[in-house]
Amino acid sequence: MDGKTLTARHIAQQYKEVQEYNRMYKELDDLYHEVALGIGMSDGELSALYAMSFLGDGCLQRDICREVYVSKQTINSAVRKLERKGILYLEEKKGRDKKIFLTEKGKDFVAEKIIPVVEMENAVFVEMEPDERTELLRLSQKYIEYFREKQKRMLEDMK
Repeated sequence: MDGKTLTARHIAQQYKEVQEYNRMYKELDDLYHEVALGIGMSDGELSALYAMSFLGDGCLQRDICREVYVSKQTINSAVRKLERKGILYLEEKKGRDKKIFLTEKGKDFVAEKIIPVVEMENAVFVEMEPDERTELLRLSQKYIEYFREKQKRMLEDMK
């Protein structure tokens, strides 16, 4: 075997591994989408209420965006829909900020539909051994850090 054959195989294997990782990421995203549809919500609405279940009443849209890594536009649209549905309401804060609060209907909805999602995630996570959970988190964080570095360089090179 020559060096080119090994290199070509190595590149082909890396390509397959990246595609498999991307496929798994998309599959997980699709599973969350099915959850959202199953409880009668958009992905953005699920993300907003999911974040609020941790952040609590009085959080801001930017807090939700940071918590679930969803765009400001998506969360704004979701908050408006949830407000129209009577799930939450907004209170003026100083400046353009508005605090978000769950209505009684919203609190019931979160308890009945969102908390079970959180509990499901926790149940799935504890199915893994403690060292597997630690390794999953470590490797996921490592991938994100490397991706962030390469993305930054790539975008700078494209300028």
